[in-house]
Amino acid sequence: MRALLARALSWAPWRRRPGRHSAKHLAAQRAAEPVPEPVSPWSRPWTSPSGADVRAIFRDPQTLALPTPQRERAWAAAFAELGVDYDHPAEPLASLVSPVRAAA
Repeated sequence: MRALLARALSWAPWRRRPGRHSAKHLAAQRAAEPVPEPVSPWSRPWTSPSGADVRAIFRDPQTLALPTPQRERAWAAAFAELGVDYDHPAEPLASLVSPVRAAA
């Protein structure tokens, strides 16, 4: 019985031509696809603010006179104008917020 099945499968038409999952078919597909060239991060212009811009933001006398939470918000706003996210620390701000007390 096994020999009969093996002979029947060997004569099947799908055994004569390579299928989609055969090594021959996959090799032909890989050869047809273009290989993209790696993109270097140095090929595009610098998109972050310059050191002079950052120093001007942090050394602004009006901003330095503000309390810490407001100073952090002012720095975040100045960086937002430049299109940069400034993750100001929330820990100093958390100490200013009083915890909500449940009604007894």
